[in-house]
Amino acid sequence: LPAAVLLKDTKLMDVKLGQLGSWLAMRDFTPGGIIGAMRRGYNRYYNKYINVRKGGIGGISMVLAGYVVLSYMWSYSHVKHDRRRKYH
Repeated sequence: LPAAVLLKDTKLMDVKLGQLGSWLAMRDFTPGGIIGAMRRGYNRYYNKYINVRKGGIGGISMVLAGYVVLSYMWSYSHVKHDRRRKYH
């Protein structure tokens, strides 16, 4: 039998839907906690896709795809107004 894991130490993908509220309540939403979570996420991404012995284009292409999605989201209000405008 696997050892019982505390809900605080459970990964998001392993949390059941009924436990989601209590799992979120245990997270650290202070500025230091948010910066720490971002730092851990960056380190995981860097070590998995960038800092490898035999790398590929996957890590860089994910960053570029993220940039494209964010830039579209930032300019969506401008694009939304132009969608039904006639050019003549």
